[in-house]
Amino acid sequence: MEKEITFILNNQSVSVQTDTMRRLLDVLRDDLGITGTKEGCGEGECGACSVLLNGKLVNSCLIPVGSIEGDEVLTIEGFKLTKRFTVLEAAFAEAGAVQCGFCTPGMLMAAEALLTHNPKPEEAEIRDAISGNLCRCTGYNMIVEAIQIAGQRGDGLW
Repeated sequence: MEKEITFILNNQSVSVQTDTMRRLLDVLRDDLGITGTKEGCGEGECGACSVLLNGKLVNSCLIPVGSIEGDEVLTIEGFKLTKRFTVLEAAFAEAGAVQCGFCTPGMLMAAEALLTHNPKPEEAEIRDAISGNLCRCTGYNMIVEAIQIAGQRGDGLW
């Protein structure tokens, strides 16, 4: 069923006329040109499509766009405009936590979700927080280290 859906995307109100059962991922990429959110598996297993929905980390490939009327969606494009992103980006670069970059937007969104709720996470908490995000290049040790660095340097930001 096609309907106009209005929601907040990266702090701006947007409206799309679309089938309510389309995936949020497809609306973001195809209709709104938000391409930092990637499609990996299309089944909610890899985390490449991770966004924050009302502050909670979700896989946008599993969310029907009709279910987000009036909600707030933050993608990597909106997150990159924040000071917290700058701290995470520098930490990921320093720890060597980026290689091909395909998983990086989802990993950064998972890190943001974690650090927002727990600015000084232990290693096990970090591993749990990123467990829904797959990386085939870098390996998780460097990503964990990057999130630890960001937590230390981002004192007061989260």
